[in-house]
Order: sequence, then C-alpha cells, then structure tokens
Amino acid sequence: MSILSKENIRSFGASVLALGVFVLLWGVIAAIANSEAIPSPAAVYHEGVVMFSGKIGGNTMWAHAYYSMRRVIIAFLLAAATGLPLGIMMGWNKTFDKVVSPIFELLRPIPPIAWIPIAILWLGIGEGPKIFICYVGAFVIFVLNSYTGMRYTDTQLIDAARTYGASRREQLFHVAIPASLPSVFAGMQNALSMAWMCVLAAELVGAREGVGFIIIQGMNLDNPPMIVVGMITIGIIGILLAVSLRWLERILCPWRRELQ
Repeated sequence: MSILSKENIRSFGASVLALGVFVLLWGVIAAIANSEAIPSPAAVYHEGVVMFSGKIGGNTMWAHAYYSMRRVIIAFLLAAATGLPLGIMMGWNKTFDKVVSPIFELLRPIPPIAWIPIAILWLGIGEGPKIFICYVGAFVIFVLNSYTGMRYTDTQLIDAARTYGASRREQLFHVAIPASLPSVFAGMQNALSMAWMCVLAAELVGAREGVGFIIIQGMNLDNPPMIVVGMITIGIIGILLAVSLRWLERILCPWRRELQ
C-alpha cells in the first residue's frame, strides 16, 4: 500500500484534526481556569523552546530524553529476554506451569514502585535500580501475554502438525510460537507503555538526569509548564517506539489483518 494512499491521507488528516481539537479545548480550559497550575498551550510551547535550547541540571533536554529512553529500552529488552521464554514455557508445558505459576502469581500483584526500597538495597543508587523498576513492570506483561498467546493457540493447528509427523519441538517452534505472535506483540506494546510509566518512579531514585528528573524539577520549582513538557516528551518518545513495534509486527505477522 502506498504511503500517500487516500486511506493514509484520511487517517493522517483525522489525527491532525483530533490533535487540533485537543489543543483548542486545552487552551479554552486554561483560559477559563486562569490559574498558573493549568498552563496554556502557548506557555508550554514557550517553556519547551527554552528547555530544548538550553540546559537543565547540566544536561540538554535531548540528553535527558536519551537517558530515560536508554533505561526503558534496556529494561524492555531484559524483560523480553526473560519474560517471553518464561510465559511460553508456562503456556506450553502444564507441569512447568504448575511449578512456576504459584510463584509468579504471588509476585505479580506487587506494583513496580513497591520494589524501590529493595532495589536500592540490592543495586545501590546508580542505574541499576532505575532499570530494575522498569524491568519489573515490563516483565509481568511479557509473561502474561506470551502465556495467553500459547494457551489460546488453536489446538487444530497442533493436531494437524502432529498428524503430519511433527515432533513436539517442531510443534512448538513452527506452530505454537508463530500462532502466539499477535498476542506477544500486543504484550510488547503494553510492556513498553508500562516501562515508560515506571520510568518516572525509577528516576525518583537519586536521578540527576532523565525526563522523570525534569518532571520532579518542575514540581520542586513550581513550574507546571516544565512538568507538562516532560510529560509530552515521554508521550512522543513512547509513540515513536510503539509505531516502530507495529511496523515490526507487520513484517513478522503479515497474516494478521487490521480492522478497517
């Protein structure tokens, strides 16, 4: 499909219109409230220009965004490397599931922020605890979605592969795992969102750089526009990473159809 197809143009136009309406409503609410606690879009834009053209805490805004993104991506990759195999094995092997599931269900309800004290004790106040907190949030989602994808694999596919003489290993790698990829990619996007949600809490742990640090500085300086710029920065980076994952999904899951 061409990038400049009518469908893509309409979709882009609808997105721009929705964004414009959002900014307009935001401006109206800020004008009605007439409060410094609710900055106007113009005030946020002006603050963003100042922040991206100067330095905050010794680093440019670009550097702060890089530090946050690096923490999130490292945590995301570690969570994928550990959570995906665990969820797949739990969904594929009932004995393994019975052994591991009680431990996982015990740890799953614990929110990532609750791990901050023990993360500091284990890893100090450097990069370790920040990455660990983001990792915990992403890990749980990876396990859940890969487990669900394996458990809901169409049994007829497995039976057909068995009928044609496929070994247990071939059934896993050539049938079950490919069939679970849509659920896995949904989990990847949710895990990435969770890691970004956790990065603010992670950067409360003695951070001197990162977008979370910017947001905390805005709170300490009573500067709402700075807080909003930090939030928007997180949102924009999150969108770019999510779009990258959807692009990768289209390549690896070409059979998956989207609703029109």
